[in-house]
Amino acid sequence: MIPRDTGPAPLRAPGAVLLVSCYELGRQPVGLAFPVAFLERAGFVPDTVDLAVEPLDEGKVRRARLVALSAPMHTALKIGERAAERIRGLNPDAAICFYGLYASLNREHLLEQGADAVFGGESEEQLVEAARRLERGQPLESPAAHIARLDFPVPSRDRLLPLTRYAHLERDGVLRPAGSVEASRGCLHQCLHCPIPPVYGGRFFVVPAAVVLEDIRRQVASGARHITFADPDFLNGPRHSLHIAEAMHRDFPDLSFDVTAKVEHLIAQRTLLPRLAALGCAFVISAVESLSDEVLRHLDKGHTGADVARALDLVRAAGLALRPSLLPFTPWSTLDDYVELVEWVATEDLVECVDPVQLAIRLLIPPGSALLRRPEILPFLAGLDREAFTYVWRHPDPRMERLHGTVNGIVRAANHSGETAAATFRRVRAAAHVARGESAPAEAAATHAERRPVPPRLTEPWFC
Repeated sequence: MIPRDTGPAPLRAPGAVLLVSCYELGRQPVGLAFPVAFLERAGFVPDTVDLAVEPLDEGKVRRARLVALSAPMHTALKIGERAAERIRGLNPDAAICFYGLYASLNREHLLEQGADAVFGGESEEQLVEAARRLERGQPLESPAAHIARLDFPVPSRDRLLPLTRYAHLERDGVLRPAGSVEASRGCLHQCLHCPIPPVYGGRFFVVPAAVVLEDIRRQVASGARHITFADPDFLNGPRHSLHIAEAMHRDFPDLSFDVTAKVEHLIAQRTLLPRLAALGCAFVISAVESLSDEVLRHLDKGHTGADVARALDLVRAAGLALRPSLLPFTPWSTLDDYVELVEWVATEDLVECVDPVQLAIRLLIPPGSALLRRPEILPFLAGLDREAFTYVWRHPDPRMERLHGTVNGIVRAANHSGETAAATFRRVRAAAHVARGESAPAEAAATHAERRPVPPRLTEPWFC
């Protein structure tokens, strides 16, 4: 007897909604954990795939009626668009949507390329509504980014791969499984190159402390021995953040953590830094970007080169390690700026605190970037490359373009070969001096790593 075609599975059947994470800095993706929790609370039974650590499961794709791809970053969106093409081929009847910061910024292009919807901002409720619309037989809509406080459930991680598949904390030669949480979203600040301000417009929302702490408890039960606070800026709401850190330390006194904070916040909240260290903070990531006041002014970073030096001193005095993120290639960065930056890294003994990829980062200008509203950027633009999700720009100094190509090649080769950060830094430093017409500097004295233990770090360097 030939079975009858019963039609597509109902939306509330297991796996009828499939959430796909593309890349989330080597972490177990909170960009899946929160949407899964919202969908489960609404009665759906979603499935998940994380393309950063596993292949696309064709069986899951074929079962799905709604596929949502998380694109919080540029790298994630590039991976996601390729995945969407394959998903469409495997399951032409499925509705495909994107969500996340870079999905919002590239909304027009994604819709033109066949996405059924694009969601942004606090997008979890939009994903739930998308599932409900399909359940009612209605087409998906692409509303404006949702910027309002949500009723957060505890993130649901049971469907995700174990923490052992993700980045670990490396400290004193020991690897510790690392989890991650969000204590807040959005940002108070309006840095022009950042993807957050065009979507959030200077607003930020805290995640209730009880939700964050329960998420931490569950991850510790799953093996986490370190927690990354994935907030854009942990010190946007210092009282909220400190309360969570204190409660976490009371429950798990051996648990370490790391945070991200602006240079200006490290200075303004300097009295909190020793307390964070006492509570188990292993290191602080801060978007230094550049030491050039001219570059920092164009980016509207809110700090100066002198502020960077002050923040570094304050963080070190508190017993913390500073891991600066950098943006060395912008239209306003000079070759002298680059040499100054690498010499600062060497002089301040930061070689092991700077992932080599940071020395190759080039300014991204996605559609919707706040930089596009500034006339200062216009002379450098060479048009929008929709396939690359960014405006192309050219540096006025050809030496900087050549140096970027050289440094990018050095870093990529080192990433594949497993070369040490110190060895890669030496080659980048030499290339910078050669680009300025100088001899490569003599081998410097032993680096931090060669004199004493490497500062704590996560085992996966992050990309934009």
